[in-house]
Amino acid sequence: MTATVHSLSGRNAPSLDPMLALVAADLNNVNAVILDRMQSEVTLIPELAGHLIAGGGKRMRPMLTLASARLLDYQGNRHHKLAAAVEFIHTATLLHDDVVDGSGLRRGRRTANIIWGNPASVLVGDFLFSRSFELMVEDGSLKVLKILSSASNVIAEGEVNQLSAQRQVEIGEDRYLDIISAKTAALFAAACRIAAVVAERDEATEAALDAYGRNLGIAFQLVDDAIDYAEDAATMGKDQGDDFRDGKVTLPVILAFARGNAEERAFWRAAMSGERISDDDLAFARRLLAASSALADTHERARLYARRAIDALGPFPAGRAKAAMAEAAEFAVARAY
Repeated sequence: MTATVHSLSGRNAPSLDPMLALVAADLNNVNAVILDRMQSEVTLIPELAGHLIAGGGKRMRPMLTLASARLLDYQGNRHHKLAAAVEFIHTATLLHDDVVDGSGLRRGRRTANIIWGNPASVLVGDFLFSRSFELMVEDGSLKVLKILSSASNVIAEGEVNQLSAQRQVEIGEDRYLDIISAKTAALFAAACRIAAVVAERDEATEAALDAYGRNLGIAFQLVDDAIDYAEDAATMGKDQGDDFRDGKVTLPVILAFARGNAEERAFWRAAMSGERISDDDLAFARRLLAASSALADTHERARLYARRAIDALGPFPAGRAKAAMAEAAEFAVARAY
């Protein structure tokens, strides 16, 4: 049985369109910085980086920096380079992730590691990390540098934590949340928080934007992990059942394993260890997830974090920016349906 959910507020079909409209002009400036700073005399670098950057991503993280700046009525332009730095951090982690995971498809296109090989993907990822730090240093704020460098460190720790937890089906929900809080939510939080720094707002404003981004990031990742078990690969923009075949123990699996009988738990152990990863096994996994309500409950957890993100916007005045950011939180959950 498939759950049908529209939005947290009862409106149908929330989308990123209001946020896109809000930051459109700023995003053009950010894209110009990205295009300029990914250039190199080494032709492979812009070729490979451009393949991923132009691959149809939503630019969610830099948009959060731009929208947060709009929320605070910031009138400068420092946030353009910083939003580009955020996108470079994200893109670098994607390049490295695809190598680690052995992924063949991202957003419906072949991954860079498949086209150019693992060494080139890793090294161009390093180049983009370096570019991001150049942009941070150019901004001149030690506080911004601390926020984004700390986020980069936490992301790396989260990825290593996930790698060490791979195929361990009994890791539990707490460790899973630690992993996604680090590898996904940390950059969402930092992307929002730096807007408060450039706008010269107080610590309470920084904390509120951090909470918004962090909770949104967790909701976003929870839905991504549920979508991996969707029937339609086109919905995911990646290979069908990637997480299942890679032995990634995500919340749907954790819940189904905890609720399963001995035979079902044996299946999950075999599947996560790589012994049962056929199409028939994936179909059986989906049936177990549905029967145990694991997917439905993962979506409910995502809605909880999305509500927390919206609640974090409470101190800010009503207006176009606040409404767009609230709808982005609704979209994070609703895109699963």
